[in-house]
Amino acid sequence: MHKKWIKPKNNLAIEIQDLSKTYINSQKKIHALSNINLNIKCGSFYGLLGPNGAGKSTIINILGGTTTKDTGKIKIWGLNIDTHRKQSKLAIGIVPQELNIDAFFTPKDQLELQAGLFNVPKKQRVTDYILELMELTEKANSYSRNLSGGMRRRLLVAKAMVHNPPIIILDEPTAGVDIELRKKLWDNFKKLNKEGITIILTTHYLEEAETLCDEIAIIHKGEIVANDNKKNLLKLIDKKILIIKFEVSPNKTLINALSRFGETKILKKVCQITFKPTKVSIDKILKVTKNHGLTILDLQTKDANLEDVFISLTQN
Repeated sequence: MHKKWIKPKNNLAIEIQDLSKTYINSQKKIHALSNINLNIKCGSFYGLLGPNGAGKSTIINILGGTTTKDTGKIKIWGLNIDTHRKQSKLAIGIVPQELNIDAFFTPKDQLELQAGLFNVPKKQRVTDYILELMELTEKANSYSRNLSGGMRRRLLVAKAMVHNPPIIILDEPTAGVDIELRKKLWDNFKKLNKEGITIILTTHYLEEAETLCDEIAIIHKGEIVANDNKKNLLKLIDKKILIIKFEVSPNKTLINALSRFGETKILKKVCQITFKPTKVSIDKILKVTKNHGLTILDLQTKDANLEDVFISLTQN
């Protein structure tokens, strides 16, 4: 690539300290961000989650230079955005939600034009490499209006890469696409991350964050309510589901006995118990079923997922 980015000494791709932003709407103050603190490591796949209006877009716009902050300090790849505005903007590539591509230009033309906007010398452009990386080589010279939805999404990512930024922000990159295409895009994003690019993902799809991200911050009403690695976040929820398939349907006596452990649902011969593993052991539940003389044909457990964490933190 045309520019070699040397990692900051502290290995942080983005540092955000005490970031605040207030909007005035009809003489009313709206606190979009309140004292946000985030450290995102170089090479990580970082998730920024939150409901609509939580403040995700405001953070992205400030990082991209389209919105000014009120207070706080931000460094992008070790560069302070106040004192090194131009250099810090070059260290980041933003992939927007909107499919803003020119239908009458080919992917190759669009990458060349984008590279020109970033003043990348022709000899240093790597258009063919980016097209290959994003699996667009076969359509490099086709009009963009003929590209599929997935190809258009990948073209947006390719456009964000022309100036070789070490950080790419994916803003709701799979919004409105079907499940099959979403998983295909996930593979492309994983490939980018393996190339050493730091990726920051905002998404409404919690399965997406759980599949892709190493670390996750959850923002709600302009404040960070959680910021940790995925495993630790999942530990926040004291919830487990035990699914038991019996040989015969359980009687009311057993159902009442199991209900003491947590919410119990029965569907014919299958019983589902949602319980708190810090207070109830699976062994204790199984002893009760054994005492009632029922034969267990199958047994499986499900742990809490990121959706449970998200709902718990944003509702509380």
